[in-house]
Amino acid sequence: MDAPSVTVDQLESGWRALSLEERVRAQVLLERASRIIQADCPGWRRAETRTPGLFADTCCDMVKRAMTAGTLGAPEGVSQMNSTTGPFTEGYTFANPMGNLYLLDTEKRRLNGGTARAFHIRMTGGNA
Repeated sequence: MDAPSVTVDQLESGWRALSLEERVRAQVLLERASRIIQADCPGWRRAETRTPGLFADTCCDMVKRAMTAGTLGAPEGVSQMNSTTGPFTEGYTFANPMGNLYLLDTEKRRLNGGTARAFHIRMTGGNA
């Protein structure tokens, strides 16, 4: 099974309408997100078989995180920003200051099967 193709229309349907410039950027980011999932989550095919659409949903979530980074006008690379005007102060801490594509731990678990594997090791000799 090849990776499902994730479209900008899918991203928009679960988020918001994008400008033409944003659509171009989103397409590039969706392709990158797809490659990241395939590289970091070897169980994605099984997960997609069990839960169709999970791959696309995760790609879209990754792209939304990347595209919403820096929406307050902070310079690239800034992770925290404060602004003071008279007695008023505003502070911001950015979750993704560089606009990177990344997988959350919960997304990795879902895409890798999400099942824990248990095992035991006998610490004593014998058959007991």
